[in-house]
Amino acid sequence: MDEKLKIKISIADRVYPLTVEFAQEEGLRTASKKIDVMIKQFEENYAVRDKQDVLAMCALQFASQLEQKQIDKSTDNVETNERLKKINNLLADYLDK
Repeated sequence: MDEKLKIKISIADRVYPLTVEFAQEEGLRTASKKIDVMIKQFEENYAVRDKQDVLAMCALQFASQLEQKQIDKSTDNVETNERLKKINNLLADYLDK
C-alpha cells in the first residue's frame, strides 16, 4: 500500500508540514535532528549573521559529505577491480602450468 503520513518536521525553529511515505518518516526525522545539531555547532563556533548563512553552510556540509562518499566509493571500486585483475592473472598463470 502507498499509505502516506502527514508529519511536521522542525528545522531551524520553523515547522514544515510534509506528506511522506511511511518508509521515509524515520529518515526525515533523523535528518531534521542532524540539521539542527549542525546548526547549533555552526552558531557556537562561527560568527553567523543569520539563519540563512547557517542553513547554507549545513547544505554545503551535507552535500560535500555525500560527494566525498561517492568519490571514496568510486576509488574503492577501482582498487577492488585492480586487485581482482591481479588475482585473475595469478589464477590464469597457475592454470596454464
